[in-house]
Amino acid sequence: MLDWKDIDTVLLDMDGTVLDLHFDNYFWEEFVPARYGELHGLAADEAARLLRARYENVKGTLDWYCLDFWSNSLALDIPRLKEVIRHKIALRPHAEEFLQQLRDSGRDVLLVTNAHPQSLALKLQTTGIDRHFHRTISSHDLQLAKENAGFWHTLREEHPFEPARTLLIDDNLAVLRQARAEGIAHLLGVQQPDSQRPPLLPSPEFRQIHQFTDLLPGLQTR
Repeated sequence: MLDWKDIDTVLLDMDGTVLDLHFDNYFWEEFVPARYGELHGLAADEAARLLRARYENVKGTLDWYCLDFWSNSLALDIPRLKEVIRHKIALRPHAEEFLQQLRDSGRDVLLVTNAHPQSLALKLQTTGIDRHFHRTISSHDLQLAKENAGFWHTLREEHPFEPARTLLIDDNLAVLRQARAEGIAHLLGVQQPDSQRPPLLPSPEFRQIHQFTDLLPGLQTR
């Protein structure tokens, strides 16, 4: 799938790529609507319908990923609610093995996520995956979401890398498209970000990995 000789830097998304997206899908689509419904005396399905509309209004912006924004907007303590179900945070299959071999190969390995810093801290504390990365970066530190124009140029200024020799793996097509527009040469999607949902339909734009074991052949020391 890849010629690793062409890659010096690997940028990895977190939710839906390294971690199972089930935690986030369950949290925003079921757990938060249930708590919101209790607060306002709404049935769970009605609360979910109302929140879906509110989500769509900010999707693709930094606010969509901002825990402070949603805590204020919904009058709920979103970080505390995430703590309540932190036991659902899990790595995708073979992620640990891939990350270890990737780090051992001598390449520069960065975690680049849209997750709010509080959410990032919770997931790193729960999984311990930060030990596999040279740097962990939240898009909130750059004040742009990864799918926003200019994000990857800004990231490169803060953490230099050569786009032509960089691989990005991300489950979000909008993110991959923006990275391609800003010159990142090697791009891969994820076939099944959420283990509890069917695989995504194949993308005509980007190759998708099924498991991280797909990438282990040829992952030699740089």
